[in-house]
Amino acid sequence: MLDYPEIDSLALERFCRGESEDAYRVFGAQPLPGGRWRFTVWAPNAAMVWLKGDFSGWNGIPMQRLDCGAWTVVTEGVTQGQIYKYAVVDRNGHTVDKADPFAAHCETAPANGSRVWDCRGYAWGDAAYLRHRRSRDPVASPMNIYEVHLGSWRGPAEGGRFPSYRDTAQALADYCAELGYTHVELLPLTEYPYEPSWGYQVTGYFAPTSRYGTPQDFMYLVDTLHRRGIGVLMDWVPAHFPRDAFGLSYFDGTATYERQDPWMASHPDWGTLIFDYESPVVRSFLKSSAALFLDRYHIDGLRVDAVSSMLYLGYGRGSNFRRNRYGGDIDLGAVELLREVNALAKARGAVTIAEESTAYAGVSAPAEQGGLGFTFKWDMGFMHDTLDYMELDPLWRKGSHNKLTFSMFYAFSEHFILSFSHDEVVHGKRSMLDKMPGDYDQKFANLRALYGYIIGHPGKKLLFMGGEFGQFIEWDFRRPLDWFLLDYQRHHELQTWTRALNHFYKNEPALWQRDDSWEGFQWLNVDDADRSSIAFLRTDGEGRGVVCACNFTPVPWELRAALPAPGTLSKILCSDDAAFGGTGALPEGWVVASEHEPFLGHPHSALLKLPPLSCTFYSYQKELPKERPVVPKRLETI
Repeated sequence: MLDYPEIDSLALERFCRGESEDAYRVFGAQPLPGGRWRFTVWAPNAAMVWLKGDFSGWNGIPMQRLDCGAWTVVTEGVTQGQIYKYAVVDRNGHTVDKADPFAAHCETAPANGSRVWDCRGYAWGDAAYLRHRRSRDPVASPMNIYEVHLGSWRGPAEGGRFPSYRDTAQALADYCAELGYTHVELLPLTEYPYEPSWGYQVTGYFAPTSRYGTPQDFMYLVDTLHRRGIGVLMDWVPAHFPRDAFGLSYFDGTATYERQDPWMASHPDWGTLIFDYESPVVRSFLKSSAALFLDRYHIDGLRVDAVSSMLYLGYGRGSNFRRNRYGGDIDLGAVELLREVNALAKARGAVTIAEESTAYAGVSAPAEQGGLGFTFKWDMGFMHDTLDYMELDPLWRKGSHNKLTFSMFYAFSEHFILSFSHDEVVHGKRSMLDKMPGDYDQKFANLRALYGYIIGHPGKKLLFMGGEFGQFIEWDFRRPLDWFLLDYQRHHELQTWTRALNHFYKNEPALWQRDDSWEGFQWLNVDDADRSSIAFLRTDGEGRGVVCACNFTPVPWELRAALPAPGTLSKILCSDDAAFGGTGALPEGWVVASEHEPFLGHPHSALLKLPPLSCTFYSYQKELPKERPVVPKRLETI
C-alpha cells in the first residue's frame, strides 16, 4: 500500500504499462490541499533520490520509493516559482543533480533548475473556436500555415530581453489574420538549454520554455490566436534528446530514457541520445508530453520532427546497426508510439504532421490500414524539386520541366503539406527571394509566380516567416526579421500579393476541398516544356472550377489549355498585376472564351495569354447546355 494516498495508484500502474496519456498529473510537482506539494519522479535503478530546493535551503529531503521505480515525497513551505532539483544517487554511490523531467516550468538557460508552478487558474476564452475545430474535417478544409520562431519574429523587447508570449500574442494574431493565414506553427517551445538548437534539443518535455514567460503566458498566446480564428501548431521532438548532465541522459545512472544498447542509443548524425521506444514507460512519458500540450495548452496540432530518424534503426548508420526481431530496419516501438500519439491527438480533434523524408508507405494512412495515422505529411519531394527548378535560370528550365510536374504522380499517395520551412533559408541555402534568379525585379516576379503555383497545387501550405515579404538575408535566430524592408516598394508589393493569395485560397473551396483526389485536379497543359508553362484545373465538390496558369520564363506566351466543356475563363488574380509589382499586361475583367479546338483529348480549349514570370488564376464558368425544344405530344406519333 502507498504511504501517500494522494497518488492515484491505478494511474501509476498505467504509466508502468505504457498506457498513460496523463502522467503529468502524477509526476512532477503537484499542488495538494492545505498548501502542501507532492514531488514524484521516475528513477527505477537509483539507490536513493533526494529532493532539494529553495524551500529546503538546498538540503536534501529523502524521497520514498514506490512501485515501478517511482520516488515521491510530500512537503510544506513551498511557494510558487521556487527552484528545485532531484539529487539522484546511482548504485555506485555517485550523485547527480537532475532537473525534473515532468516540470511544468523551468529556469531560463543557462540556468537549468525546475520551478514549482501551479498551472491552474487561467480563464480561457476559446470555447467557440474549439467547438468549431471539432466540427471540421482538416483534410477537406483550408490550411495555410505561417511558421514562426517566436524569439526572432519581432526580436527582443524593450531592454533586450526575449519578447514574451504576451508581448507577441496580439501582434502575431493581428498579422496572421490580416495576411489570411489559417494557422501558426511555432518552432519547438518545450524547454531547451541550447539557443542555437532553435528548440530541437529538448530537456523539458512538459514545460513551455521560460524564455518567453510563464505557462499562463503561453496559454494567453494560444488563447489570443484562437480568438482571432488562428490555429496553433507546435513542433514536438520525440526523436532524440541532448546529453546535458542535468537532463534525461542516464537519469538514474543507467540508460533510463535512452535505448539500452549503447551502440544504438547515440544518434550518429546529431550526437544526441535516442529514446527507447520499446520501453512502456518511455512511451507513457512521450504520449503524456503530447497530450499535455493538447489538453492544458489547447494546441491544435503537433508537427513531429525527424520522423524518419525514429522509424529506421539504421538511420545515419549505413549497414552497421542492430535489426529488429524480424530482421528488418524498422523500429517497431517507434511505430507503436507514433500510432498511439496520432490516435490520442485525433480523439481530441487535433492534427498531427510528420516531417518524414523517405518513401515510407502510409504515413498519413489510418493505423487499421497499416499506416502510421498522421493527419498530414510534409511533401519534401515537392519542396526540393520545385526549388531546384526555380533556382535555374529560366533559359534552362525547359530541360527540367519534369521537376515542375512530377509531384502529381504521387500527390494523392499521402495527405501532404507543401512546406517551405525554416530549414530552407539557413546554412547557406539563401532566403526564398535570394534563391530566385535574375535581376532585382525578376527575383520578385519569380517568387510571386512560385507562391501562386504553390497556392494552386493540391496540398496544404506552409511558409516560414519573412518569406511573405521577401526577407533578403538568411534567417538568423539571434536577430529579428528585417521589417524595415516593407518601406521598399517591391517588398511591400510582395507582401500584398501574399495577402491576396492567402485570402483567395481561404475563400475558394476548389483550392482545398479535394486535396486528396484526382477528382479535384486536372491537367489542362502539362508538357509545354519549351515555354516552361503549365495550366491545370482545380474543382470543388459542387463543380466550381478555378484554372491556374503559370509561365516561368521572362517572355510572354500564348498557351493552349484544354477544357472539359465549353465556357469562359474570367481573370481573378494575377501575379503580374501592377498592384503586386508586375507589368499589368492583363487588364482587370480579362475574359477568355473557349474555342471548339480539340486539345489533350478534350473537344474544347482556350488560348491563354501568359505574362512573363507569372501565375494567373481564372474562374471557369461552363456554358449551360441548351434546352432541347419540347415536342408536342400530338406530333410524336406523326
